[in-house]
Amino acid sequence: MKPIYSHPLGLSLALLAAGIITNAHAQTTDLWALAQKEAGTHRFSTLFTAQDVRRYLSAEEGLKQAMDWCKQTAVTKVYIESYRDGYTAEKTALENARDKFKAAGFVVSGCVTPTKVGKPSTGWKDTISCYTDPATQAKIKDIFTYAAGMFDEIMIDDFWFTDCTCPECESARKAHTVTVGDQKFPVPGESWADYRCELMVQLSRSHVLAASRQVNPKVKVIIKYPQWYENFHQRGYDVLRETADFDRIWVGTETRDYNDQRWGGTVQYESYFIMRWLGGIGGDKCGGGWYDWLGTTEKTYLEQARMTILGGARESMLFCYGGLQSTTGPKNVEALRLQIPRLLATAREVAKRQPIGLAAYRPINSDPGKEPRVYDFVGMMGLPLVPCHEFPTNAQAAFFPVHCLKDKDFPAKLAAFIAAGKPVLITDGLKTRLEGQVKLDAPNVTVLDMKGDPKSLLTLSQEALDQLRAPLLRPFKSGFKAPNKVALQLYKDGSWVISNFNDDVAPVELNGNRYQVADRGWLDAWK
Repeated sequence: MKPIYSHPLGLSLALLAAGIITNAHAQTTDLWALAQKEAGTHRFSTLFTAQDVRRYLSAEEGLKQAMDWCKQTAVTKVYIESYRDGYTAEKTALENARDKFKAAGFVVSGCVTPTKVGKPSTGWKDTISCYTDPATQAKIKDIFTYAAGMFDEIMIDDFWFTDCTCPECESARKAHTVTVGDQKFPVPGESWADYRCELMVQLSRSHVLAASRQVNPKVKVIIKYPQWYENFHQRGYDVLRETADFDRIWVGTETRDYNDQRWGGTVQYESYFIMRWLGGIGGDKCGGGWYDWLGTTEKTYLEQARMTILGGARESMLFCYGGLQSTTGPKNVEALRLQIPRLLATAREVAKRQPIGLAAYRPINSDPGKEPRVYDFVGMMGLPLVPCHEFPTNAQAAFFPVHCLKDKDFPAKLAAFIAAGKPVLITDGLKTRLEGQVKLDAPNVTVLDMKGDPKSLLTLSQEALDQLRAPLLRPFKSGFKAPNKVALQLYKDGSWVISNFNDDVAPVELNGNRYQVADRGWLDAWK
């Protein structure tokens, strides 16, 4: 078969690089019209922080420029923030911006970023608060009722947590009691995770949701979960109860550039994994993914966009308008605009299909031990994962790391799964923890040797990966040969997507067909 080559930024940029078309020609698509047409499947949105409201939206010229930028970027929804970092945006500016955007055909919602509120935490003290403190709780209530008085939908940026260990928090934790307002609630355990989850759940119910609905009975509140999913419960994110309580959930999918000295260290596959994992928990409540320009190049910025959409997001939040006007933002946006038609087409295809692959079991509130974010690194190995938060009894193949031990019945469940003859991939850490409990020397069990260092998986050779993939992909009637850092998505109808996260062209072979995938490029085939 003739090799297929993909340009990392798409056909338009390939032609631009060759000098065949001009930049103006490449952008002749009316992105605003296209975005409105596709909004039912996927839409792009952006956020104006409280500081952006002051800087850009408080004068008519700034408003006009912001609307023009949004239309040129296929943004059909805007979030206008009322509070961030101790600053409250002026009501007249917020309401004027809200009304002008609505009149121009945009969907408009509010936003709150609960940073620098009241008493500082002893941990991340320059940003996060102590929510045991009564005055800080009262301030939170004021912040949300202020927003609810202007907007029928409010998103909470991903700082709705605490890491405080002050004497008041310590005393409450030891007393197994959370106090919110004038009500007391028992804490089921004595760990910091137990205390913080109970505190944030009860504070959300009373001072965010109930308080906002009292001001505006129509208001819907979205909780945005950060991308650091391994630490959710340790800082007070109880994704099961909070997802049930809030009207919608959002997902942080900002992976940035893995090699960036300040922002790096998160591999690109994480955008996909966390989007699918939280999507499985939230179902229809799960709205979209949120990524930014920090620590990115044009290529790594687009990787966030692509993996967010492949993860099933119905909306892509481009954080944030002000930030995208400087540093790497303008070039990122230029590259994104050229890819928007393909990204929207991909979203339409993804929405029709069911992903298949190795069930990747991660119980809610599970601890990683020495295997943090191992799921993301396994996805970079060309193994298609189907993230799940419940044991995948009916899966055809599965991946199990130490996180699974959160499930007290896991050893028995794993033994039955292995006995059924299904391909199983486990980590060496899990194998050690289960010695003597589960028979793990069965021929259908493959052990992933990483000695407590998931990042080491990025150094595995193609020979080792090809050998490892073969039995695990057999139930899906697929064979895949590729270098490391090449991801694969498979779908039930036979469709597929291959993403190359290397800086070199990746020769790959899928089901006997050979392809060349450009550096940072991607290929897809939709049936």
